[in-house]
Amino acid sequence: MRQIILDTETTGLDPVTGDRIVEIACVETINTIVTGEHFHVYIDPKREVPDEAFRVHGLSTQFLKGKPTFDQVVEDFLAFVGDSVLVIHNADFDMRFLNAELKRCGRTPLMMDRVIDTLAMARRKYPGSPASLDALCSRYRIDNSRRVQHGALLDAELLAEVYVELCGGRQSTLVLANDIKVVQKTEAVEVRPRPEPLPVLISSEDENAHRSFIGKMSEKAVWIKYLGPAS
Repeated sequence: MRQIILDTETTGLDPVTGDRIVEIACVETINTIVTGEHFHVYIDPKREVPDEAFRVHGLSTQFLKGKPTFDQVVEDFLAFVGDSVLVIHNADFDMRFLNAELKRCGRTPLMMDRVIDTLAMARRKYPGSPASLDALCSRYRIDNSRRVQHGALLDAELLAEVYVELCGGRQSTLVLANDIKVVQKTEAVEVRPRPEPLPVLISSEDENAHRSFIGKMSEKAVWIKYLGPAS
């Protein structure tokens, strides 16, 4: 199954008040295995980036000026995600921004029923525990040392690793993509009898007690046929 791990960076917290997307990253996975295919773009929001947002992601107004606008990348974005499931951490935040941008372009919004929210997954799995991306990386011992600031592509790559763990770990994924073949080689093993049987370690007292216990069972008890002659 194809899934897209998605993350965005924005100018603020609310698209209703004019905040815009400044970065989108999508990482493709097939059956939770990262394929290496990704979509990543910086976007000119056509507005100033507030200092508080800059401190989060480090994307300045000057850096973003001249980058493509959302309406210039929307075709490529929609073509990449297709109809795949979207895996997002705190999905409501990113989806509100994406749908606000799509609405500005006169495009159909993305439906929440195709979204998996890893924040909700983490809260169900570890109730009462921190569920941020950094906290989950720490829990699963995923190296996030490069995450000095938020960045959509790095965060999507880290989330891909976190998602695997939330689903039970790599070992739980036994069905691979159709084009991935697993070859198992089995070699014949020669079975040879022992030259001498192993010595009996049970004491005569224990043997007699066991024999007495078996003797009290029904004649149909399976243990009867394994009860050898008394020593």
